Amino acid sequence: MADIRPFSCIRPNEAVAARVAALPYDVYSRKEAKIQAAKDELSFLNIDRPETQFDETVDMYAPEVYEKAKELLEQRMEDGTFLTDKEECYYVYELTMNGRTQTGIAACAAIDDYQNGMIRKHENTREEKEQDRIRHVEALNMQTGPIFLAYRTSSELRQIREAVKKDRPLYDFVSEDGVRHRVFRIGDADRIKRVREAFLAMDHLYIADGHHRAASAVKAGLRRRKEHPEYTGQEEFNYFLCVLFPEEELTILPYNRVVRDLNGYTKEEFLSRVRECFTVKECGGNPVEPDRKGVFGLYLEGSWYRLEAPKELMNASDPVDRLDVSILQDFLLGPVLGIGDPRTDPRIDFSGGIRGLSELEKRVNQGMGAAFSMYPTSIQELFWVADAGRLMPPKSTWFEPKLRSGLFLHSLEEIVR
Repeated sequence: MADIRPFSCIRPNEAVAARVAALPYDVYSRKEAKIQAAKDELSFLNIDRPETQFDETVDMYAPEVYEKAKELLEQRMEDGTFLTDKEECYYVYELTMNGRTQTGIAACAAIDDYQNGMIRKHENTREEKEQDRIRHVEALNMQTGPIFLAYRTSSELRQIREAVKKDRPLYDFVSEDGVRHRVFRIGDADRIKRVREAFLAMDHLYIADGHHRAASAVKAGLRRRKEHPEYTGQEEFNYFLCVLFPEEELTILPYNRVVRDLNGYTKEEFLSRVRECFTVKECGGNPVEPDRKGVFGLYLEGSWYRLEAPKELMNASDPVDRLDVSILQDFLLGPVLGIGDPRTDPRIDFSGGIRGLSELEKRVNQGMGAAFSMYPTSIQELFWVADAGRLMPPKSTWFEPKLRSGLFLHSLEEIVR
């Protein structure tokens, strides 16, 4: 039973929603965030990444940085940029990219469901990244970036979503990256009841993207429980902001790998080692975009190579071991290139599939040692790993389009009605 409930949403005024909506805080470096935030004072990135309001001599995790986020949000609440829906509602959030549409439901999930494994994860988190978002949540007294959850197919929720999308949208705009965003309110009591019951009937939900945001939201809620030992479990701090999407509408892009050097090998020596475990075909200047599992592209010294893993590696019993990212790590990156832990080794970097193969060529042509193009992990593989209680290697999935921050805010305190 998934406790997914409606909430009193704090959201932008329709006239400025397109200006407020911003990509998630963690897709930018500090330098990139500062450039993006400066483009529009209403961009939520100014609040999500408040260090953009300071020069680089200021520690991005300093107390005054989080206080700045609070100050900016209060200004936007006062000047009418944000308004509050005092009635508890669900929201339909539709994103269309390159002709493909995915439609989610914005709501709040219970921290207890995260704690007891009802909401399943597939990635580890890092303490320092958690602490940043905990401080941000506590400074603002609200959650500002929704966690991206996935659920198995539900005909009931599909019918509700499609019916609601016949109403007039609260928002309808195209962001600068060409993604169309539409938001609708589910305020009808009967529909709210049906949505809640549909989620209550589910066995499990899955974190698709936003593991650090989820862990931070849960820990912030647990802190509030310690501060309020008389809590009932119904307080807002017992829930965290999310958008839930059906499995059949989700697409995962590859998460490609770039390495700094060949671990002391010459090109010929390296290729010889690769051939010990993979079939290698030279493709010259033709980029290799893997067309199925077990196929990898290698870009090295101006040429592309097609690598293919033997079938026995694809049939491992463990759902993690048979992932393409695991096969590359376990049989090439680790034993040949000496990259033991991709979470911490500075010799490896990652490139989201949205950047394309030209980004891999660029990185290598500018001095990196080699690059690997990947076949994307599937949503079913994500479910299998999570259901087995296992964790994927880092940077295994890249979801597009990204949910925008700033469209839905969830206060940790009850909204006065």
